[in-house]
Amino acid sequence: MNSSPSGEQAAFYTQPAEILKFLIRHNTVNPPGNEAACINYIKGLLDWAGVQNTIVASDSSRPNLIARIQGQGSAPPLLMYGHIDVVTTANQKWRLNPFVGEELDGYIWGRGALDMKGGIAMMLASIMRARVEGLVPAGDVLLAVLSDEESRSTYGAEYLVTSQAQLFQGVKYAIGEFGGYTSHILRHRFYPIMVSEKQSCGLIASIYGKGGHGAWPERGGIMARLSRFLHSLEHRLPVHITPVAKEQVRCTAEGLPSPLKQTFMQMLIPALTNSVLDTFGGQVRMFDPILHNTVSATTIRGGESANQIPCQVSLGLDCRLLPGFTPNDIIAELKSLAGSDVEYELSYFGGGMPQPDMGLYDTLADILREADPGSTPTPMLFAAVTDARLFAKLGIQTYGFTPLKLPPDINFEQLFHAADERVPVKALSFGTEAIYQLLQRFGE
Repeated sequence: MNSSPSGEQAAFYTQPAEILKFLIRHNTVNPPGNEAACINYIKGLLDWAGVQNTIVASDSSRPNLIARIQGQGSAPPLLMYGHIDVVTTANQKWRLNPFVGEELDGYIWGRGALDMKGGIAMMLASIMRARVEGLVPAGDVLLAVLSDEESRSTYGAEYLVTSQAQLFQGVKYAIGEFGGYTSHILRHRFYPIMVSEKQSCGLIASIYGKGGHGAWPERGGIMARLSRFLHSLEHRLPVHITPVAKEQVRCTAEGLPSPLKQTFMQMLIPALTNSVLDTFGGQVRMFDPILHNTVSATTIRGGESANQIPCQVSLGLDCRLLPGFTPNDIIAELKSLAGSDVEYELSYFGGGMPQPDMGLYDTLADILREADPGSTPTPMLFAAVTDARLFAKLGIQTYGFTPLKLPPDINFEQLFHAADERVPVKALSFGTEAIYQLLQRFGE
């Protein structure tokens, strides 16, 4: 270990694209995860740079790493965190091998490039740069590299929050996934910063019938009723304007010229919300799920024999609830949409987060304005869920801040969990600089 890293190796390990390539080459598809080899690689980087770190785990094959840079003690600690497990690539057709981490056409390709090994690479590069340049931040900087986020976080954030809470003593603010990436709306650039997120809720929707022999079709039977239910899910649930979503729409509208600004603001009138969303189309795709509770049918089970009409068919529903809503609320909305022909059972509910503390928001927004003049940062209600909900139990407010300056021709949301996941090399450098600016400014 070098006490003062320098030279070619130091330059290499402050480049997020190079770090990301190695992270992608560790196959950490969850399940089963097997994050240990990737965690040990990260530990090796930090050991070489002389950054204090430790591995904590409830299962040795599913470890987590906590690193700390000592600060001046004039500010509370700042937490940066993210996960290195990824989702499967099964049945996807990729242009390049998803576990090689190749650079092509100015992009790093591979599973996890966006979600979220790219974010981890930027955080690591920022810490390595701080070490190389001798930065002593106002407060300690903690980096938590987590396992198991793509499942239920049992071995990752949940374990740390419930069994290792002392590691985060004094932390009030954190950055994690997702936010700070370019969103293009009508040729204008926006940088949404996640300050709150929806809640995960799983339901089992079951339809019952009398069943019978497959030789005598049952007109209007269980499968026809299933079809009608699935068709009903094509329609939006009711509009709800929550505080963070309202501020996100307002801030976005402020970044648009008239008369687009006035038209965009009509999104906050429930009677007009859906028509405005339809008018703007794909350019405002991210606003649709933050103005409605949503439901997606993801699994189906029914029937045991090819010649027997089943007497029960069940669907797994992935529901995402707006802040303040409960499973009973989404069930009531589904009954209003689809009628009373379906019975619902709660399989899980992730719970929500408190009203966001916006104390770090202005600093993050200023960093992005300076990094990309003419752009507009906005607060964001994230349509999915992250480990932020778990760290909130310790009183830690997470901001989604893994900045990426993206070209207009790349749709960030559509690359999540999809084939050909990739991230621009220049965007990684942009994000690393933004995070490093945060390390310099936090606590000032």
